[in-house]
Amino acid sequence: MEEESYEDYNTSYQEETGLPDAIQTGIGRVNGINVALGVMDFQFMGGSMGSVVGEKITRLIQHATDNYLPLIIVCASGGARMQEGSFSLMQMNKIAAALHTHQKEKKLLYISILTSPTTGGVTASFGMLANVTIVEPNAYIAFAGKRVIEETLNQIVEEDSQISDSLFDFGMFDIMVPRAILKDVLSEIMKIYILK
Repeated sequence: MEEESYEDYNTSYQEETGLPDAIQTGIGRVNGINVALGVMDFQFMGGSMGSVVGEKITRLIQHATDNYLPLIIVCASGGARMQEGSFSLMQMNKIAAALHTHQKEKKLLYISILTSPTTGGVTASFGMLANVTIVEPNAYIAFAGKRVIEETLNQIVEEDSQISDSLFDFGMFDIMVPRAILKDVLSEIMKIYILK
């Protein structure tokens, strides 16, 4: 049986989900505050970060920077898209550079919201580079999965060690927020940041 090409594989996900890729971006409002928003969708190829996702995120950050908007990215990803090889890994650096301009040079707010699962290159890059990192309760957050760690390091990984509740206790995130109150928490954070 012939292996499906990456292009066909990508097209099948576009048809199945109705999405062009694993992230949707745009400008909106959270309780009346204008924001630049990116939302990853795990249903599209595991929310993996390929060159299209990287480019859309970079352009969103640049738009937010040019228009002095707070930036919010909701992460749900299995990591970098391995079918694209080094092109997917280069997105980490490109996004980090755009975030540097947004946060350090222009002093603008970036909030990352980690949902379950957020792993791999997304955790290793823009998922953890925010001014404020929010995580949902009971979310699976990791760089490498349990099996990979155990096989590579030849050590047992405790069952809950990659769950947000456990990681929060070690200070990995700024705040843990259930989805039901997320909108109000986001607007409060933005108001505090804008007033400072």
